[in-house]
Amino acid sequence: MGRWSCRLAPLFIDFAGITTAERVLDVGCGTGNLSFTLAGNAAIGSVRGIDLSPAYVEHAKRRNPDARLGFEVGDACALPFPDAWFDHALSLLVLQFIPQADLAVREMRRVTRPGGTVAAATWDTRGGLVYFRLIFDTAAMLDRYGNEGRARAYTKPMSRPGDLARAWCDAGLTDVVHGTLTTRMDFASFADFWAPTEGTDGPVADYVGTLGAEAREKLRDMVKLAYLDGEGDGPRSYAATAWVVKGKVP
Repeated sequence: MGRWSCRLAPLFIDFAGITTAERVLDVGCGTGNLSFTLAGNAAIGSVRGIDLSPAYVEHAKRRNPDARLGFEVGDACALPFPDAWFDHALSLLVLQFIPQADLAVREMRRVTRPGGTVAAATWDTRGGLVYFRLIFDTAAMLDRYGNEGRARAYTKPMSRPGDLARAWCDAGLTDVVHGTLTTRMDFASFADFWAPTEGTDGPVADYVGTLGAEAREKLRDMVKLAYLDGEGDGPRSYAATAWVVKGKVP
């Protein structure tokens, strides 16, 4: 998802209205794309990124040329910061993967000062992520376990209509605004499209990793037919829509 979060990050920052701040928190920073985009604004004094994955944090540190940025390993449900420490707290494409996401939202509120913004974005996996559906809808037709995997992926909390807004209201945030943002996912070829499924991260790779060689090849061949869609192999561009929400700390 790293190359797509680069595209979504500036749209998300504009939606959140983050134009100036002394301190901003990036919860679930991954390899740092949101943090680096925030740091492109000279009016932001510092950005702290936190993620549960040591590998992601180490990668972000290696990429980091800016003294205003810092990355550390930590739990979104137990943020290691004082109350009201940050001007704003943001989370990009991670809340749906946190088992206690409501607790993470409350932690984001806790560490944000009164008047500060707490905002998040999550992919609309069921209705707005075309690449995701190409794979999981095909898998569901071939295999009952694929159907079960699709159901889990499409019904994750924080990825369905209204989930984010309800969580923000339940956390006591005010002036809650929610909506959608859409960007594009561009692929150079089917090989480029399929490559992430052979990795180790994310629902698609998790499912594909359970398949034997024959079942994996069958899925790949069927998904390729959907990708080609009557034309030769080559570039494709698919819409990718995220749910977004923001609110103020009272």
